[in-house]
Amino acid sequence: MVCFTRCSRKMRNLLSTGPDVTLRFFRLLIAPLLLMLALLPQPSQAAEGVEIRRHQIETTDDGYRLSAAYGVELSHEMEDALQYGRTLYFYTEIEFTRPRWYWFDEKAITARQTVSLSYNVLTRQYNVAVSGSVYQYFPTLDEALFLIRRPNRWLVAPRGALKVGETYNVKLSMGLDPNYVPKPLKVNALNNNEWRLASDKKSFQYRAE
Repeated sequence: MVCFTRCSRKMRNLLSTGPDVTLRFFRLLIAPLLLMLALLPQPSQAAEGVEIRRHQIETTDDGYRLSAAYGVELSHEMEDALQYGRTLYFYTEIEFTRPRWYWFDEKAITARQTVSLSYNVLTRQYNVAVSGSVYQYFPTLDEALFLIRRPNRWLVAPRGALKVGETYNVKLSMGLDPNYVPKPLKVNALNNNEWRLASDKKSFQYRAE
């Protein structure tokens, strides 16, 4: 109470001394606050999530294939990481379950595919590898991302893995795989929205043929 009274008296004395002294006082008071605000970490631009735009299960001679299209946009930090030689890994997960009234749902198929995206500084080309085996090279990032957004039909299961005529619940998801984020970036990635790139799980039904 005594301190508040003394501070109030000092404030009244400063205000009574004239506008110049008052202006200097407020400058001294506000300047440190502005400096503190400037030093605070600024929120980075959040990376947009992955949008599953198309999904279809196709029956072929060799099995069941997923035909899909995704909306994927890299953040500035992801693009910078590519330019510095880091590899980005994207996952696609799909699960088929069959409802059973007498027991837990039958998990018929669980499959995961990994697609890597990298940049070669020497050749100035982008490389896309599907499950570490099929490599394709592109001169621009947009062309490389086109293959990630519209991948080739993925064989998720062989013939016989599903019971013909049965209806299955399917869950599909796609995004940046956090397990493959480079170690120097992993701590930052866990706390940075620019490294959180994943879709919501898309649920739909499929009648096996």
